[in-house]
Amino acid sequence: MARIAPLPPGEWPADVVRALTAIDPTTRGRPAPEMDRRPSGRDAIASLARHPVLAKAFLPFNGYALLDTELPIREVEILVLRVAARRQSRYLWGQHVFAARAAGLTDEEIARVAYGPNAPFLEPLDAALIRAVDELIDDGVISDRTWAALGAELDERKLLDILFVTGCYETMAWMMNSLDLEPDPRIPEYLKNSGAP
Repeated sequence: MARIAPLPPGEWPADVVRALTAIDPTTRGRPAPEMDRRPSGRDAIASLARHPVLAKAFLPFNGYALLDTELPIREVEILVLRVAARRQSRYLWGQHVFAARAAGLTDEEIARVAYGPNAPFLEPLDAALIRAVDELIDDGVISDRTWAALGAELDERKLLDILFVTGCYETMAWMMNSLDLEPDPRIPEYLKNSGAP
């Protein structure tokens, strides 16, 4: 049971409902994700709804980190999944396995993200992204070697985005784990019906 009970949607303050537009891709002219066979992330939002001022401040940043960085969505999802794996955040992992698939990652690539930067068959940029997350979590800084590997393929803005996407989802993992949020119970069914191993 969650340490802070998620607020039922019918009780969300108007400020929280308005702030949700920040994480809605349709507000940026993008198609809405197919949600029929994807888990609900409502409990994370419903927990933030208990603190409308925080939700109003954080959700635009979360929306930027997820939808507006200059990184391709595939790279964003690699960063998010690695944070989830390192923080053992079942809730964050459960949400973003499906988002990563929608971004074009295969189940094998997702497994490599969980394995870490030394997983076999990783593309060099993928390995550098995963290593950057590990270094930020472990040391609070990206090493010169990893920075050089990233900088060989990414410009300054994308390098900055790596830092802030990682930090955003590190914060989300802290919240999800600390509040003891349970992943959507339909995830095993969704995985089984999608042909995943």
